[in-house]
Amino acid sequence: MSVSKSDSYAAAGVDVTAGYEAVNRIKPLVESTYIPGVIGTLGGFGGLFAPKLDGMKKPVLVSGTDGVGTKLKIAFLMDKHDTIGIDCVAMCVNDIVCSGALPMFFLDYLAVGKNVPERVESIVSGIVEGCRLASCALIGGETAEMPGFYPENEYDLAGFSVGIADQDKMIDNSTMQEGDILIGLGSNGVHSNGFSLIRKVFQPDRKKLETHIAELSCTLGEELLKPTHIYVRAVRCLMMHGIRVRAVSHITGGGLYENVPRMMKEGLTARIETASFPSSPIFEIIAQAGDIPERDMYNTFNMGIGLVIAVPREEVGLAKEVLCMAGERAYVIGSVVKGDEGVVLC
Repeated sequence: MSVSKSDSYAAAGVDVTAGYEAVNRIKPLVESTYIPGVIGTLGGFGGLFAPKLDGMKKPVLVSGTDGVGTKLKIAFLMDKHDTIGIDCVAMCVNDIVCSGALPMFFLDYLAVGKNVPERVESIVSGIVEGCRLASCALIGGETAEMPGFYPENEYDLAGFSVGIADQDKMIDNSTMQEGDILIGLGSNGVHSNGFSLIRKVFQPDRKKLETHIAELSCTLGEELLKPTHIYVRAVRCLMMHGIRVRAVSHITGGGLYENVPRMMKEGLTARIETASFPSSPIFEIIAQAGDIPERDMYNTFNMGIGLVIAVPREEVGLAKEVLCMAGERAYVIGSVVKGDEGVVLC
């Protein structure tokens, strides 16, 4: 077998041998995510997956793609890269599960200024953990070394996931009605949006990020790098227990004001009581440090709620019990009322 090597390409800043070392490091991590349906292994030109369609009348593929955004800047400053991959997976699979689809597989795209195999391994370890939490397989990806485009110690990370659902069992808002109850699932802090504003507010450097903050019981950097919570298991558990999930909204960029209306049926509005759920101290710290109005905070950050689920009033008790068993912090945060506002916070 020939050995691929190019001294000229290396002189231009691209070390193909480092790429091979990175692949060797991540291969066992990737294979640890394999679930029934995965065909082949890492190294092919395409990731192969054979979905199980038994019992499905009308299989529908549901896909989602996203990146991590400028939260990566915090990871660079902290030189901590083992959780950022969870964010990348979460931003995709949390969107997919809003329709009731089960994520099957994930692929990532990692563009680096310089291929440092140890750092690539650390990043991919987070992606692998995210896939495990979402019960999906990491079946492929791409690592591109792009000297001169990215600084040596920086990178960008994005990915996409594909899920499957039976069309007749998908979650939409068609059965939503006045009187339905809104359940909010607790977030893991800031998650992965609003970091351009956060960086403007804190102007962070390594020293600031390593400052311990009593209200947070950790450093600022540790708080900001907490990975996005993955809600796949929670929604799937509700469906498996026969809960009539009317609609689901993943609270990302734009906060409650932008995302909740996306789940609402025409002519209905979500009325949310902001005092009904706890908010992490990080949001108050951000608001005070940047003198940010409350309206803007709720229109930028999740403010403590990462997922909103609408269920019939008579099923709230069972839904909360199921969510508790699934390890979630579930709160009744409001109800569905008549109106065209989409969402009203009070």
